[in-house]
Amino acid sequence: MSFKSDIEIAQAATVAPITEIAEKLGVDDKYLEQYGKYKAKIDYNLLKEYTNKPDGKLVLVTAITPTPAGEGKTTTTVGLADGLRKIGKKSVVALREPSLGPVFGVKGGAAGGGYAQVVPMEDINLHFTGDFHAIGAANNLLAAMLDNHIHQGNALGVDTRRITWRRCVDMNDRQLRFVVDGLGGKANGVPREDGFDITVASEIMAVLCLSKDIADLKERLGRIIVAYSVEGKPVTAKDLKAQGAMAALLKDALKPNLVQTLEGTPAFIHGGPFANIAHGCNSVTATRMALKLGDYAITEAGFGADLGAEKFLDIKCRTAGLKPCAVVIVATVRALKHHGGVAKADLGNEDLKALEKGLPNLLQHVENVTQVFGLPAVVAINRFPTDTEQELALIEKRCRKLGVNVALSEVWGKGGEGGVALAEEVVRLCEEKSTLKHPYKETDGIEDKLEKIAKKVYHADGVSLTAEAKKQAEQLKELGFGGLPICMAKTQYSFSDNAALLGAPTGFEVVVRNLKVSAGAGFIVALTGDIMTMPGLPKAPSAERIDVDDTGKISGLF
Repeated sequence: MSFKSDIEIAQAATVAPITEIAEKLGVDDKYLEQYGKYKAKIDYNLLKEYTNKPDGKLVLVTAITPTPAGEGKTTTTVGLADGLRKIGKKSVVALREPSLGPVFGVKGGAAGGGYAQVVPMEDINLHFTGDFHAIGAANNLLAAMLDNHIHQGNALGVDTRRITWRRCVDMNDRQLRFVVDGLGGKANGVPREDGFDITVASEIMAVLCLSKDIADLKERLGRIIVAYSVEGKPVTAKDLKAQGAMAALLKDALKPNLVQTLEGTPAFIHGGPFANIAHGCNSVTATRMALKLGDYAITEAGFGADLGAEKFLDIKCRTAGLKPCAVVIVATVRALKHHGGVAKADLGNEDLKALEKGLPNLLQHVENVTQVFGLPAVVAINRFPTDTEQELALIEKRCRKLGVNVALSEVWGKGGEGGVALAEEVVRLCEEKSTLKHPYKETDGIEDKLEKIAKKVYHADGVSLTAEAKKQAEQLKELGFGGLPICMAKTQYSFSDNAALLGAPTGFEVVVRNLKVSAGAGFIVALTGDIMTMPGLPKAPSAERIDVDDTGKISGLF
């Protein structure tokens, strides 16, 4: 049998008109805004009609600590939703939108893979409906208005050495991390050091994903802190009178995007904050639509459970009053062997010793979900042809000791049919009663919150703040931000802040070097290790392999 790439599978699929998918969901045509034949936006005002309708069951898909071997979290999410449809359940997917940076870089897109994809995958991975461009425009409008205010006399007394707002672009471009602008004389602005973030790291991305409507969006945008005055007072977007124009740019981006899986399951794809920098979840609005329009809403959080799931539960669920009924933790035999020290080239060989050594990574994520957060969980093994029965049995044995079942997921090759076993276990778990717990209280101090996340979730010995971070913690408390949740900016490749520490490391401290308030989003960002808000392209970026022919057919896109 010849191997087909993801894009070849997607291009060969029969895709239903988006009007049929909307009809399947019961969406009235007055809320449907078509973007071509196969994608559309749904007006968030639809939710007003469903105020009294009970929510469906929310299922969170997360994963072990990522490795170069791949885990397949989005693929599993899509396949699970299709699997639920196979057993007669009305499921709806809610995913993040891909960023062009990783698409052209090394990570790839975010539309799933094999026969568990959302389509049209080329559109989803390239521009989609323009949401990220709108976010970038709003971000850069605020930057322009700030610099113009300074140029026009600086009535607010902005300290140009304490400007915190950076411009953004949705691309991996290390050349833009640190720049000097405003050069060329008085007419061209005030010279200062500046820099760019990737759009998915912009606070506006987080604001959009946590806003419930236009009024909430404008209020959050107005709270964004862009700088501090010479007296040390925050200068906000509202002070610059920027929030109205920013909201005007974002009014359509606020509406969730509707597409479908290869099997016709409705899928909302909306928003895309990075999980190692921001909170890593799709929009609250899209999740709420999925809950109102389906009996099961299947969503995911970025990277491993120590990042995406922790932020989903501690930030998004707190903000929106959500609670998952079940959690799926995705793993592969290959990835666990990598955590056990096996080189990527040798991951196809049976190695029970290495698997045993790597298993603590999975088991620690399982314990975090079930014990720290108190939620029912299932481990989904994304099966590869090289996995042996002995390896699979070992994982099942170790998980059962923690009271968690294992379900084989074969959705990449079989679509929804390969997700039936996982779907059945998820349905069973959703009937269990549980109470969502949090590792810290909102009333805890900033350093206490950091300490509890580090100890309870990362299993660190504790947390250490640099002198600058300690000073920032005191300032944030004085400004009234001490009650906000924490958004950890940490490497995705380890429980620790050191990407080289694989498995389930112990005996380490997490070093917080910088604390920054995202007042609009409503959380404090804690930067650890060498985490950066503007990635760079790899030596051989994916962009080198992407092309389009004279008929408009795209190739090389995964």
